[in-house]
Amino acid sequence: MFARRLTALLVRLAAGVLLGACWPAVAVDGNPQPFSAALIAQLRTHAQPLANDDNDYALLLASIGDARVVMLGEATHGSAEFYRQRARLSQRLIADKGFTAIVIEAGWAPTLPANAFVHGQPGHADVATALRAFRSFPGWVWRNREVAAWLDTLRASNNRMETTPAVSIYGMDLYGLPQAVASVVGYLAPRNTREAARARRDYRCFAPYIDGALDPQLYGRDLARGSMPSCAKRVETRLAQLQRMADQEADTASFAALMSARSIVGAEAYYRTLYTVGALESWNLRERFLAESLRILLTRHEKIIVWAHNTHQGDARATDQGVVGELSIGQLMREQLGDDAVYLVGMTTYSGSVRAATGWGTRDRVRRLRPAIAGSWSQLLHTVGLPAFVLVLRDGLGAQPELTERRLDRGVGVTYLPEAEVENHYVYSSLARRFDAVIHIDTTSALAPLP
Repeated sequence: MFARRLTALLVRLAAGVLLGACWPAVAVDGNPQPFSAALIAQLRTHAQPLANDDNDYALLLASIGDARVVMLGEATHGSAEFYRQRARLSQRLIADKGFTAIVIEAGWAPTLPANAFVHGQPGHADVATALRAFRSFPGWVWRNREVAAWLDTLRASNNRMETTPAVSIYGMDLYGLPQAVASVVGYLAPRNTREAARARRDYRCFAPYIDGALDPQLYGRDLARGSMPSCAKRVETRLAQLQRMADQEADTASFAALMSARSIVGAEAYYRTLYTVGALESWNLRERFLAESLRILLTRHEKIIVWAHNTHQGDARATDQGVVGELSIGQLMREQLGDDAVYLVGMTTYSGSVRAATGWGTRDRVRRLRPAIAGSWSQLLHTVGLPAFVLVLRDGLGAQPELTERRLDRGVGVTYLPEAEVENHYVYSSLARRFDAVIHIDTTSALAPLP
C-alpha cells in the first residue's frame, strides 16, 4: 500500500500538478543541485558519532528536554539497526527522563501479549510466544530477533524496578482485527455471558475475515461491491457498551477491552473508506486514529515514546504528503500538543540490505538496498563520512537554508521495488522542517525474523 500510494503521488508530481506549491525550488528533472562544501563541513562539525557508549545520545537528550512525546522513526520497516538504536535511545529516555510507555506502529490487540510479557504476568514467560500474535502480514516487522531482545531487556528492567513505574508497551494501530475480536469476547465471557453472546453476533459480519481465509481489508472491497453488509452500526454499539463497562470498572482489563473494541470500529471505518471513498481519506482516517491513540495513552502516562515509520513520525507539512493533503501523526501531535511537547526523530540510511516483500501479502525476503540517489537527504548524510551519527536540527542547525530545501528522501515500507525505486520510494521533503533530529546509519542490514 505504501508503494502504490507513493506511485500515485509521484505520477501527479511528474505531471506538474503539484509543482510550485512546496519549498524553494530544487531541480526535479533528475539533476539535483549539489550540496555545498560549507554545508557538508558544518554537518561534520555538528554530527555526534554513535560509538556504542553512554555519551552517544548526550546532545539529543539535552535537545529533547522536557518533551512529553518522543517519536522515533525509521526509513524502512526491515532494517535491524533502526530497531537497535530505537531500543538504546528508549532505554535512555526511560532511565534519564522518566518515560513509562512505548507505543508502536502495530495493532492494539496483537501487542497485548508483549505487554503482558514485559510486565512478567503469569502465563507470559516466553518472548517468542508473545510475538506470535504478530502473525498477519507483515509479521516480520515486529516478530523478529531485534524486538525479542528489546522485550527481554524491558522485562528485566521492569523486574528490577521497586519504586519507579514499570514500563508498558502498547500498539496504537487499527490493525489486528481477529485478535481484537477475541480480546473483547474474552473479556466479556467470564463477566456477562449474555453480552459475550451479543458481541459474537455483532462481530459475525467479520467472520470471513477473522478466520485467516481472507485479508480483513477485503471487507471494504466486498462492502463496496454490495456482497457484504456493513458492520458499522454493530461495532459502534459494541464500543459504546464497552465504554459504559470501562466507566464503571476502570481497571486494566476493562481498558484493554475498550481499546480493542475501539480498534475494531477504526478498522471497519478504515477498510470501508479505503474502497468506498478513496486512499487519501482512508490514510487520514488512520493517522487521526493513531493520534487519538496517543492522546488516550497520555491520560495514563505522563511521557510516551513512539516507534513508527518516518512517513508517520515526520511532519507531513514538510513533505509532498502535505501538498496532496495527507496528514501524519508527527504533524497532528505538533498541532495538538505544541512543538515543545513533541520531539520528532527521523532515521535514515544510505545502503545495505533490507527485509521486505515485493507486494502486499507476498513473502518477505532479504533484498539489497541500493545506494541513495544523488542529491537526496540520505546521500548528503552519507557524505559526512561517519558510519553512524546523530544530527540535532532543532537547536540552530536546522535554520540553515540548505537544510530547509525541498529534496528527495527515501522511505521503504513493507514492500521494496528497487527496479522502480524513485517512483515507489522517494518523495520530496524539507529535512529540518520534517524532523527535530536525525539518526543516520550509513550501512544497514536486514531484520532477522523469528520462526
